[in-house]
Amino acid sequence: MLKKISVDKLVLGMHLKEFCGSWMEHPFWRTSFVLTDPKDIQAILASSIKEVWIDSSKGLDIAPGEHVVLEAETEAQVDADLKITAKKKPELSPVPATVEFERASKICAQSKRAVFSMFHEARMGNAVNTEGAQELIEEISNSLSRNPGALISLARLKTADDYTYMHSVAVSALMLSLSKQLGLDEAQTRSAGIAGLLHDLGKAFTPLEVLNKPGNLTPEEFDIVKKHPEEGYKLLLNSTGADKVALDVVLNHHEKTDGSGYPKHHKDKGISLFAKMAAVCDVYDAITSNRPYKSGWDPAESLRKMAEWTTGHFDPRIFQAFVKSIGIYPIGSLVKLNSGRLALVIEQSAKSLLSPHVKVFFSTRGNTRIYPEIVDLSRTYCPEKIVSREDPEKWGFADLNEIWSGKVGYELAEKK
Repeated sequence: MLKKISVDKLVLGMHLKEFCGSWMEHPFWRTSFVLTDPKDIQAILASSIKEVWIDSSKGLDIAPGEHVVLEAETEAQVDADLKITAKKKPELSPVPATVEFERASKICAQSKRAVFSMFHEARMGNAVNTEGAQELIEEISNSLSRNPGALISLARLKTADDYTYMHSVAVSALMLSLSKQLGLDEAQTRSAGIAGLLHDLGKAFTPLEVLNKPGNLTPEEFDIVKKHPEEGYKLLLNSTGADKVALDVVLNHHEKTDGSGYPKHHKDKGISLFAKMAAVCDVYDAITSNRPYKSGWDPAESLRKMAEWTTGHFDPRIFQAFVKSIGIYPIGSLVKLNSGRLALVIEQSAKSLLSPHVKVFFSTRGNTRIYPEIVDLSRTYCPEKIVSREDPEKWGFADLNEIWSGKVGYELAEKK
């Protein structure tokens, strides 16, 4: 029997079916599990969730005489109740990156917990339940609808400890964005997002000393890493709710169009659309992210180098769509303007890929920092334009990520 109860009636041994509230309001990345840890109940009580659905056929029932808010015999009745009690649909109207950053940050944190949980289950030898990823993918997609670059940019900011997990989140977001650019339907887009989230799941079986090695891998160590596509594929086959697209991407995201990839050395026509998409998204996030043994490349410079690899590595049509989805000058790119000032790209413009919104912060003529100013290069009669990409290492800036993702300078821009 399915029963809706107040959270203060929860006890260990109950099977929690659904939370009555937004996915972002509760502390878990998925539902439908048995409460076995007192900390889980404490976390629920500390959240804004007031009611939950339990399944008394799979766990303990509510104590006799305790108040039950609602009873249901079928999951359809639960779904109907959740639709009634759920808050209004999320606002999907476009907003500036500065507005979306806060929400995107919460989604990134929740997504990282989800990937960490799945890796943990795999390492423990348990089947991985991926069904809970559906809501997560919806939240990422909603964020991209409000602002295409905010979450993707934040997901690029990783520490050495969380690289593997945040890389999966970033690839998921990039896959969703690329799917929309390619005009894929809703179901295909959702599958692409889930595939991106799961693409490196096989690395759960890669020894941590190899996975987190702060330096180049030996040939023997690289052979170990190259096993992760097949390991992940086998894991998903034995898991519940495995998506067919995810299975394909997990196995084939390291294949190259010239047949030099792995594990099966498939060539162009033998690689699916989704695996080709994942190949681009995976490489882009990997080379733009800081690693223990190297700093990430500038986003715009990364696209230039990837363009050189298109022959034999990436599908040209998919790579071109990818560039359109994130911009010729992706968020975080360091550029020089015709005024001699240096700026960081903070948002794409709907008008032109060549004229993003930038945050100016340095004068090359005076060789000095200047007060941050946001400039929309696409606005009519804007006297400034980008004249070149710049190498961050050449200038020795150590705080570029803080500059483009921080709050400094927004107040000035809003007054202009």
